[in-house]
Amino acid sequence: YPSEFLMQKITEENQIPVHLHVSMSLQYVAGLKGNALVEFFHGNIAEVENEELRHLMWSSVLFYKTPNVEVMACVLLSTKAIYFLLDDSFIHADEHQSDFWNKENSDCETSSFHLSCCFVLKLNDLQSVNVGLFDQYFRITGHSADHIVTCLTRDSYNTHTFIQQLMAVLSLLARTPSPEPVDKDFYSEFGSKNTGKMENYELIHSSRVKFIYPNEEEIGDLAFLVAEKMDSLTNLQSLNILLYVLAFQVNHVEGSAQNTSSLQPKTLILTSSDLFLFEEDYISYPLPEFAKEPPKRDKYELADGRRIRDLDRVLMGYQTYPQALTFVFDDVQNHDLMQNLTLDHFGE
Repeated sequence: YPSEFLMQKITEENQIPVHLHVSMSLQYVAGLKGNALVEFFHGNIAEVENEELRHLMWSSVLFYKTPNVEVMACVLLSTKAIYFLLDDSFIHADEHQSDFWNKENSDCETSSFHLSCCFVLKLNDLQSVNVGLFDQYFRITGHSADHIVTCLTRDSYNTHTFIQQLMAVLSLLARTPSPEPVDKDFYSEFGSKNTGKMENYELIHSSRVKFIYPNEEEIGDLAFLVAEKMDSLTNLQSLNILLYVLAFQVNHVEGSAQNTSSLQPKTLILTSSDLFLFEEDYISYPLPEFAKEPPKRDKYELADGRRIRDLDRVLMGYQTYPQALTFVFDDVQNHDLMQNLTLDHFGE
């Protein structure tokens, strides 16, 4: 350990997405290659001497305690734990977090010493992993509210690779086996399924960690929600969700030094007749077992919606991934986008 193949793979994965800005400390980590990266892990992050670094991924993350603050993190998976090396700007983003992070080194701010905080989730504390729609994100759940993290990969390949590596590492854990299932009789087997709600697909790993995947009903619920936002004449049967993707909406900040642009996380949903942008809660649903009350906001809140027939042109940027798209609509006069104009015009 480590093998040449692992060194090469981790070096290739150690790249910050170009559209996201990170602090100096994380830029330093992203500059490390091969052996230097492994030595950095063992010298500064690893908690046990004999643990091995198996996978590295850069991703935006959300914490259950601070659902509105999305922060960039370097996610390191070892044979003992998952480490989230966080951007130090996260600590100052919200006053309520000071007790969550117990920050003691605030006097380092003025010096040239760059501080990163590292959130650790031990594999033994892991209870379940919820994979989001179309593998755009996944949520890792531990035993308390402090141990729930969502990784917004916005990329099915990254999600799939991380889940595969996590399953491989969990297979190495020695956990006591689950008790043998009790044989159920016919009535209890079929009588408990009258809840009317189909359960999500669950894969219980040999380490007893649940991997939960969305089922068809989630798409059905989403289609119903989208149909509600459209005019009442829409036939739900004919409504097809063609595309679901986690994206950023670009808001240009004028008057700043370089006319910079801020990126607002949005869920983009395309149907055969409309284009929608939703604010989605990626961390609160499905409700964790210890939750005493429902989350403060719905899973999907409509931010904007436009009819495809009002789309005038689509402008594409020249840069490589991630691609910037500008949708130009010719419905500027009509800000109430969801009303059905034909009824108002031809009605009595």
